[in-house]
Amino acid sequence: MSDAKTFFDAIRAGDLSQVKSLLDANPSLSSSKNEAGASALLMSIYTGRCEIRDLLLARGAPLELHDAAAAGDLDRVKQFVEKNPSLARSFSPDGFPIFALACFFGHLDTACYLAEQGADIHAAATNGTGYNALTASVAAGHTSTVRWLLASGLDSNYLYGPGYTPLLTAAANGHLEIVKLLLAHGADLCATADDGKSALALASERNHSHVAAFLRECGA
Repeated sequence: MSDAKTFFDAIRAGDLSQVKSLLDANPSLSSSKNEAGASALLMSIYTGRCEIRDLLLARGAPLELHDAAAAGDLDRVKQFVEKNPSLARSFSPDGFPIFALACFFGHLDTACYLAEQGADIHAAATNGTGYNALTASVAAGHTSTVRWLLASGLDSNYLYGPGYTPLLTAAANGHLEIVKLLLAHGADLCATADDGKSALALASERNHSHVAAFLRECGA
């Protein structure tokens, strides 16, 4: 197994001690990227490993725009975009819109700034997932970001992945307030995924009884 593979496995596992040992032996790992082009720093953010993120930054890991957006480092995001405004519309190496990354991690101030600078708020990932800012925010349970995106015109019935809509994702994850927001913005209560499962079915099978009860009250 390569040092980089071992390093990324340690980051995903949250093994701070092993990450430190690997960096001591090979400092260049702080700048390494995985097979999808995601940096070690971005992987630490993706997996919520804050101590590892801070260690990587202390060891000199470069903070690129996508890293800064995911981390909610608005000052650093502004530095990039002020030098090159077109970067507001850019994508991470693993295919996610920079704007959607900010939304996924709940950094509404960063998302608002990118939108003001010309980010395409409707942009979808180029990696085959179809994820956009709304699906990212719904999946992560960021109610305030979902509210802002819906008010900004994102489609509550956007289709992605295996026939999923934001409502199906919200129901599956038990996010009741987001379910309410989506329905208030025209989400199709009867929509089903490619496997035929509805929002009610998903909420029920995952034991989100409060969501299932609300959906029944709405006529599901």
